Amino acid sequence: MMGEIVYFRNPGPGNSFSRNSISRRAARQSLIPLAGDRFRLHQRGTHGEMRLFVSEGAPGSLPVLAAAGRAQGRVELLISTVGPEECVVPFLTRPKVPVLQLDSGNYLFSASAICRYFFLLSGWEQDDLTNQWLEWEATELQPALSAALYYLVVQGKKGEDVLGPVRRALTHIDHSLSRRSCPFLAGETESLADIVLWGALYPLLQDPAYLPEELGTLHSWFQTLSSQEPCQRAVETVLKQQGVLALRPYLQKQPQPSFLEGRAVSNEPEEEELATLSEEEIAMAVAAWEKGLGSLPPLRPQQNPVLPVAGERNVLITSALPYVNNVPHLGNIIGCVLSADVFARYSRLRQWNTLYLCGTDEYGTATETKAMEEGLTPQEICDKYHAVHADIYRWFNISFDIFGRTTTPQQTKITQDIFQRLFTRGFVLQDTVEQLRCEHCARFLADRFVEGVCPFCGYEEARGDQCDKCGKLINAIELKKPQCKVCRSCPVVKSSRHLFLDLPKLEKRLEEWLEKTLPGSDWTPNARFIIRSWLRDGLKPRCITRDLKWGTPVPLEGFEDKVFYVWFDATIGYLSITANYTDQWERWWKNPEQVSLYQFMAKDNVPFHGLVFPCSALGTEDNYTLVSHLIATEYLNYEDGKFSKSRGVGVFGDMAQNTGIPADIWRFYLLYIRPEGQDTAFSWTDMLLKNNSELLNNLGNFINRAGMFVSKFFGCFVPEMVLTSDDRRLLAHVTLELQHYHQLLEKARIRDALRSILTISRHGNQYIQVNEPWKRIKGSEADRQRAGTVTGLAVNIAALLSIGTVGLRVSPLFQKLENDQIESLRQRFGGGQAKVSPKPAVVETVTTAGPQQVQVLMDEVTKQGNIVRELKAQKADKNQVAAEVAKLLDLKKQLALAEGKPFETPKGKKKR
Repeated sequence: MMGEIVYFRNPGPGNSFSRNSISRRAARQSLIPLAGDRFRLHQRGTHGEMRLFVSEGAPGSLPVLAAAGRAQGRVELLISTVGPEECVVPFLTRPKVPVLQLDSGNYLFSASAICRYFFLLSGWEQDDLTNQWLEWEATELQPALSAALYYLVVQGKKGEDVLGPVRRALTHIDHSLSRRSCPFLAGETESLADIVLWGALYPLLQDPAYLPEELGTLHSWFQTLSSQEPCQRAVETVLKQQGVLALRPYLQKQPQPSFLEGRAVSNEPEEEELATLSEEEIAMAVAAWEKGLGSLPPLRPQQNPVLPVAGERNVLITSALPYVNNVPHLGNIIGCVLSADVFARYSRLRQWNTLYLCGTDEYGTATETKAMEEGLTPQEICDKYHAVHADIYRWFNISFDIFGRTTTPQQTKITQDIFQRLFTRGFVLQDTVEQLRCEHCARFLADRFVEGVCPFCGYEEARGDQCDKCGKLINAIELKKPQCKVCRSCPVVKSSRHLFLDLPKLEKRLEEWLEKTLPGSDWTPNARFIIRSWLRDGLKPRCITRDLKWGTPVPLEGFEDKVFYVWFDATIGYLSITANYTDQWERWWKNPEQVSLYQFMAKDNVPFHGLVFPCSALGTEDNYTLVSHLIATEYLNYEDGKFSKSRGVGVFGDMAQNTGIPADIWRFYLLYIRPEGQDTAFSWTDMLLKNNSELLNNLGNFINRAGMFVSKFFGCFVPEMVLTSDDRRLLAHVTLELQHYHQLLEKARIRDALRSILTISRHGNQYIQVNEPWKRIKGSEADRQRAGTVTGLAVNIAALLSIGTVGLRVSPLFQKLENDQIESLRQRFGGGQAKVSPKPAVVETVTTAGPQQVQVLMDEVTKQGNIVRELKAQKADKNQVAAEVAKLLDLKKQLALAEGKPFETPKGKKKR
């Protein structure tokens, strides 16, 4: 069955403890840790004392210490750090740590057994799934991991030599986590299995180079555990800030592992893995195949407008509203609109009643400032950039039902109504606050238009509301060395009276709502963590007004000169955009019993969607639809840094369509690197590789071959098929992968779901390659029949993929990306375009340039010359050298023209 672990043996006898006696004793004990490598855990009510012996550099000490922290408050313990040569257990023939000496005088000296003991003390109920994971860890993971660590630390190997032995095990963990609906190996909270596997894997996976980027679920799981305090303390004690090198003395004493001799380490499916299907799974897949299209439900008729339908699944999808004052870059696109678009397309294919909306966020200081820069009115700047955004998303094929904006009468009406309801119910406070005012610009400065030094971590580019480095919330007047972002002058502190949302008064309602919502929801781990962090620190009143002119007016006497803070009313923009779409908008937004709300955003938007707006809506007591599934990504970086419009670094939405690369390729690669569990980076080289290997040679190649065979050999008609046992197994594998795909996409795990699509096409390519229909079609009648079956099955799988790849809009034709093309784009978007003027396309005139441009070109010539020399010294491929030489000659030509000198192409050797 899907979601179950089927690769483990049952645990043997003797691996369990008597929980009842342990629990009774644990109830009388408490844990009082002290600082240092050795800390005393005092005892109340018993006469014995347990001792835990650990050693720096002994990997088994990691899970044991983490598990001991889990048992805090239930066990008294003396923890001692000993040398690796110290014989703690008198009856063992050689030294061994970790060791737990029980108060009875007996010893436990298996790391997993010690961890199990601590978990039993903390009230853990034994379960078969956890025991299976422990069996697997001992029999499969540890041999592979020992080999990998030995190669890395003792032999100094790198890359695939280290990753190869464990790749298969890591993939298994990732797939197991992906197939389950809970974030941990055995449930909603971390279990004994999680701690044991985390402790085993930490020395290797702490280096991101050995956690393959495609294993996003494993990465999220690993990061979640690594961030917990008991695990962090265990790392500090065992590794002493030396990382994996702390294990060297321990590993040098171990025999050289013989693991994996003669065994494949490829991540591709192996025949023995493909043979693990049950007969029931195969029979179910064949039965579904035989039912055909007739078993599918009828297509949903198109509605306009789309409205909720009682008794059906009604899905409301939003993307975080982009600021209207700038052009979105690739990170903005994947974090919000593209991710939501893929889920919306999937939702419609599932025939769920779906409405997908977005729009531009148009009020606030950002708009006023941009209008001032461009010499336009705020409304004119909104009109201009709303059109820019709409054009970009249209080119990226984003399938909004409506793309609206917040500068509408409906926005004013709904925002003021929500405010009035909050005000009359006592959830709005008034207070005088100190604000930063720029005397040069003659305005109070919104938080995001002040920069300075973070008072907590010293980051020099902290915003006035939050530090991007340490993540702490900041009051703008707390910034050190504050600067106005517009004119760079130093603002002064002045007082102003404002309105505040009384979040402390709403906190209990929020927590009650979260308790009901989170258990059955698909909030991403980072969203859960961010909201918990805010609640842990305690909510504080939050200002909801600003001293501005461009915004929603505050309908309260004495505050006529103020507008609502953009982050109070920006989230209300979803409601007003829907109200512009249909006058029956309340059927979506005041209908939580029938509507599931999915909201897509980057993680910096989580507090406003998961806390500020829910508090506002709950305070109105007006039965608003609140977010059911909050899907937040991490950040997408550009190459080795960040996107920067001012420095000309990175690809922005209006630039992508001018690269010559089709929108589908952009969509594919952005989804492939979607930052689901960690920050990722756009890389031109990786884009070329992923496009050419996965999109072109894998997915595109399979669809093209299937279509070509049915066209060339069978006149574009799907031939009659007679399935063999191999064909049935293929159907079962595709069915299971399709189930996996559904499970992932239903939870908006888009990047991982894309891997399932590629796996299906990989199965298809292997199937065609093994069966060789192009040969069989020329053979006997039986061979021709077999060619027909293979072709028919392949083209059916291709049809399935054409539906499943809702994020790609695939066709059989994909464009290959070339090295020269990508290198040119890398240079174009690497910041140089802000410095170097593009060379003339047709007419070249000998005119001198300024000294600054000449110097830039001289530097480029020097840099390119070094590249050519290094390639020649390395005896690189001749074609590669020739391409780089051509670039050098082109730069020299530009330099000569800039200096007003004639340029002569160097004469090469004549070919005979």
